[in-house]
Amino acid sequence: MWNQVESQVFSNIAANTAGFTQRGGLYGVKAMATFGGGNVALQVLADDGSTWIQAQNFTANGYASIFLPSGTYRFGVTTAAAVYCSVVGIATTQ
Repeated sequence: MWNQVESQVFSNIAANTAGFTQRGGLYGVKAMATFGGGNVALQVLADDGSTWIQAQNFTANGYASIFLPSGTYRFGVTTAAAVYCSVVGIATTQ
C-alpha cells in the first residue's frame, strides 16, 4: 500500500510563501530561479511560533531529498525572482 503523496508547488513567485503543513517524512525539494546573489530556502517554523529556521537552502538551481519532521513550512525568498519551487513527499511502501 502506498502512502498519500503531499505536494506544495509554487510558480513564478518573488516573495515568501504563506506557511503550509507537512506531515513529515522523506521529501524532494526543488528550486529554480533568477538568483541575483540571493537564495530560496525551505524554512520550518520554530517552536516559538514566530521564528523561521532554514531546513534547505538554495543559492543556485537545485534538488535535494531530505527528511522533514511534521510542522509548518514556507519558502523564503531573498533577492531572487521568477522562483519556481516545490516540496513533494516521496512515496514509501508499508
